[in-house]
Order: sequence, then structure tokens, then C-alpha cells
Amino acid sequence: MPPRSYPTARQKRLGAELRKLRERAGMSGTEAAAFLGGERAQISHIESARYGVSAERVRRLAAHYSATNKHLVSALAVMAEERTKGWWEDYRGILSPGFLDVAELEHHAKRIKAIQMLHLPGVFQTEGYARELIRSGVTELPATELNARVEHRMRRREIFDRPAPTPFEAFIHEAALRMRYCAVDTMTEQLEFLTEVSHWPSVTIRVIPFDAQVTGSVHSMMYACATIPALDTVQIDSAFDSGFLDAEAQLSRYRELLDSVESISLSAEESRKSIHRIAQEM
Repeated sequence: MPPRSYPTARQKRLGAELRKLRERAGMSGTEAAAFLGGERAQISHIESARYGVSAERVRRLAAHYSATNKHLVSALAVMAEERTKGWWEDYRGILSPGFLDVAELEHHAKRIKAIQMLHLPGVFQTEGYARELIRSGVTELPATELNARVEHRMRRREIFDRPAPTPFEAFIHEAALRMRYCAVDTMTEQLEFLTEVSHWPSVTIRVIPFDAQVTGSVHSMMYACATIPALDTVQIDSAFDSGFLDAEAQLSRYRELLDSVESISLSAEESRKSIHRIAQEM
């Protein structure tokens, strides 16, 4: 099997976790490769996600590394078993890998929490709002890429169409509800849709009001919960790129950040009324 040209963020995470297990065991790549009957490059390729790895091999390596966290090993084995390509793969070569990685992260998350300070969460954006938001970027996009980005963003809502929709809690600053990225009618339509979304069984919308005192460290982010906390991921968004954080110290800080934002946000019912009121004021 040829090496992967573009490993996904999830595949890279699997490789990185296997590297952590090896390093905790104090074992070199050469020693681990010898156990598998191969050369040092084999382990290097597995840990960099250039080569896939079977669930059986994950368990063998974990046992060889004397890994004692059976829940982590089982979760990694499940990740290794994944072979089906998701709908986002339709956009490979059309959109940058970061867009695909976000959709993949949302697809596999068991629960999602997000903070948005200046615009609405992508997964809840209407087509009109998303188009104007993307179009207003610094770089002018060709029509084909603009259309692909909008279409991709709309398809991310598939996580709510499954028999067991993904629980999603969004903390949205009032500034994001009032920022004008588009015409008034488009913004009104967006806020009305957000009100509808707030009634979805798996969705909770919490508004951070202007008069709430926020810390200087609050910024937009998405926290994706995995089957076990050790495999949680934080996605940091920016106007130009997307980054992923997964070190335990980082995850701990972002859990604290979410707790602090939750403490100053309106209740779900109060938030719904606030969104409706702002829509009426447009």
C-alpha cells in the first residue's frame, strides 16, 4: 500500500498517540520496529500517519509498550479500524485540508462545545450568511471555491441528521449576533434560523451578553469530546487557517475557559429571547 500523501488530522492523532505510548515506555523507534519485524522507518511512517496501522497491530504495540490504560488502547484501536471515507473527502483537492479536518472532527465527536465571539458557528450558518461571510474575506476567492466552501459548510450539519444527533452547546457573544457581514434581510434570516436551531433537541445556544465581564483570554474555539477525555481535541479557528490542540495541559485550560464562559452566559431560554429581540431590531 502506497504511503498517504495527505494524512487527516485524525490519522495524525492516532500516530501521535502511538508515539507517546512508545516514548513513555522509553523505547526507541528501532526497538519498536524490530518487534514488528521491520526497520526504523516503518515506525516513523506509522507515527507520522504516512502509513495506516491495523487495530490488531495497535493492540500489539500497546502491549509491547506496557500501556495500562485499556480505555485509551481500545479507543486507538477503533480509530485504526476506520476505513470508510466521509462525505468531506468529496472536497479533497478542492478545499484546503483544514476544512476537511474540521468536518471529520465534528463527525467523530461525541459532544461539542464552542465559543464564538465575532460570528456564528459555521455549522449553524445559513447559506446566505455563510456566503457573505466567506466572500468578505481579505482574499477574493474564485466562484468555484466560494461555492465549494459554502456547500461544505452546509453539509457539516449532517451531524444533526443522524439517529443520535451530536450534542452541541454553543456560547455566542452578543457581538456576533449584531455584526453586519451581510444585508439586513440576510442577517434577520440567519437569526431566525438560529432561533429555530435553539429548539433542536441536541442543541443548546447560550448568549454571552455585552454586560457580562469576560476575561481577556476568551476567544473563538471548538472543543470536541472524544470517547475518552484523553483524546479530546480543541480546534482554533482564524481568518486564514485552522489549528488543533490536544496536549493534556492545553485541554485542561480550555475546559476551564468553557466553565468560565458558561458562568457568565444567559440561560438557554433567555438566550432564545435575546436572539429573537435582536432579530426584531434589525
